Amino acid sequence: MITIATLGSHSALDICRGAKDEGFRTLVVAQKGRETTYGSVYKTRRGIGCVDECLVLPHFKDILDFKVQKRLLDKQIIFVPHRSFEVYLDFDYERIEKHFRIPMFGNRFLLKIEERGRHPNQYDILAGANIRFPRQFSDPKEIDRLCLVKVLEGARGFERAFFLVRNFAEYQREVRRKLKQGIFTHDQLGRAVIEEYVVGVQVNFNFFYSPISNRLELLGTDTRRQTNIEGIGNIPVSHQQDVLLHVSLKYEEAGHVAVTVLESLLEDAFAIGERFVMATKKLFKHGIIGPFSLQAVITPGPPKKEIIVIDVSPRMPGSPGIAATPYSAYLFGKPVSMGRRIAMEIKGAIRDNAVQKIMT
Repeated sequence: MITIATLGSHSALDICRGAKDEGFRTLVVAQKGRETTYGSVYKTRRGIGCVDECLVLPHFKDILDFKVQKRLLDKQIIFVPHRSFEVYLDFDYERIEKHFRIPMFGNRFLLKIEERGRHPNQYDILAGANIRFPRQFSDPKEIDRLCLVKVLEGARGFERAFFLVRNFAEYQREVRRKLKQGIFTHDQLGRAVIEEYVVGVQVNFNFFYSPISNRLELLGTDTRRQTNIEGIGNIPVSHQQDVLLHVSLKYEEAGHVAVTVLESLLEDAFAIGERFVMATKKLFKHGIIGPFSLQAVITPGPPKKEIIVIDVSPRMPGSPGIAATPYSAYLFGKPVSMGRRIAMEIKGAIRDNAVQKIMT
């Protein structure tokens, strides 16, 4: 019997609940000391829960061990990746692509496009798809508008530090201060992204592309709850600058909120989604498979509101609350989570003898 598995973080419960609802067994690979959620709280028992088995390893990266992979292969695993899978394997995409032997739902060769220092990356795909994204500045001396500087943190290489600047003088001042505070290193600063700060409302468009039916689906929309930018925003404006002298600006995810968008925006959203799918097919064999998210800012007119993509997630998004929005129900007559949609696709591929279309 096929078992759907994932790493114990990010959106594992969403994946497992959806798999259970479609009749699959589930397995979560957890790290010792972080297994309670999966091995106890949501463990399957007496008709409740969604995690049938929790495989506890000393470290997440031990999933690459040959003996561990052999155990998973013996269980007929189909593995569903998410962002934490990349993070806890130290962004070792070569090993993910060549040495992780477990059949993976989706296109494992697209995971690396999130790393902006690689090519092709998400910006290359967006440019090829003619999807607007914020203007970028390769030279900080050219900064001539409000910009957001994104630098990997010194303490946590998977989280990014952020700061806002309007010109080169402000950039120099902020860099000196943050280097002194040890927030990032000179080497990390050299790989920073400097991009125009787009003023608007943030909405994530969470899509699913089905190679089986050759159909793009919008399963839901959400926005992020982020720390500590939201807390700083609640401080009176007269005190915000003083706070920022002592507190570093962070856009670190704490949760998500389901949102809806105007129906007049859906046509544009699907247009950029379709172009994104086609662009991935040109750059990568098979292109995008299954879930992806275009994280966007909606700006005002005139002439009309515009969707500007600020980030891309080429895999399972991290917001299980998207099923609370109506878009999947418009398609399927009931709310469908991303986890369940993945399980539906796997079930359909097995039925149609087309598993090779959805796995790499």
